[in-house]
Amino acid sequence: MDQRLLLMHQAMLADRPRLEAYERALEDAIPPGGVVADIGAGALALSMLALRCGAEHVYAVEADPEMAQVAARIAEQNDLKGRLTLVHGDARRVRLPVKADVVVSEMMGNLGPEEQMMEVLGSFARRNLAPGGRIVPERLVTRLAAIEFDGEGWGIWDEDFLGYRLDAVQECVAPAAQLHFFQRPPAMLSEPAAIADQRGAKGEQQRPSRRLTINRAGRLHAIAGYFTATLGPGVTLSNLPSYPGCNWAVWIWPLRHTAVSAGDVLHVRMHRPEDVRVATDWRLECGLSRKGGR
Repeated sequence: MDQRLLLMHQAMLADRPRLEAYERALEDAIPPGGVVADIGAGALALSMLALRCGAEHVYAVEADPEMAQVAARIAEQNDLKGRLTLVHGDARRVRLPVKADVVVSEMMGNLGPEEQMMEVLGSFARRNLAPGGRIVPERLVTRLAAIEFDGEGWGIWDEDFLGYRLDAVQECVAPAAQLHFFQRPPAMLSEPAAIADQRGAKGEQQRPSRRLTINRAGRLHAIAGYFTATLGPGVTLSNLPSYPGCNWAVWIWPLRHTAVSAGDVLHVRMHRPEDVRVATDWRLECGLSRKGGR
């Protein structure tokens, strides 16, 4: 068994705000005696939440063979026979014996779309969701924002380091994403701008090129990329701002430290290769226009 996979599930199971948000959404979505499909069921956390929230039966769909074996053991140890059916296979090709009233999943990457969750849910729902059924989450939005760090060790990209210059290092830096857990909240120098907006079976709206207008003076350190998932009415889950126990880091694209003023505009373009799930392979182009052309 891949120990990294188990450690990832350990982090997810310890993320209380994540589980509490899903529980609130499922309590609202599941009708009395409802059938739920849990896509990417893993360690069955969402399946068991669904049963706790009133589901009569849960179909737990898991593609990874090793994780499916672990899920089967969990179901057996908890005597879930008759209440939970484990389905080993790719959700995009699975057809359930009955229609599900609710389809739920948590396959969000740190930026949102890396694991193609909404595409998988849309494909599954077209064959397996009952009329009027619900998808949780119902929406996944990926946003970019210009940020200033609050002294978290990013001085190497500054022009000055203890009185010395590090231009040679800066010139070697590729515009690649890095994962970051914030020790202190960053200052948001611009309003966030959505680059991807996915809504269940309705597909994805992409806007890879965006303008980020600086709305406060500061020192531009990076572009941050993060997600916000709408799980249901009034229930959202996001990895920015971070919270204690959050299992999702934020993707950042470090930039040369630059003084910016309100009214300056960052022209940002995201290059997202087809069929690439790892956000470190996503590239960011960024240019700065000064207010008044100065």
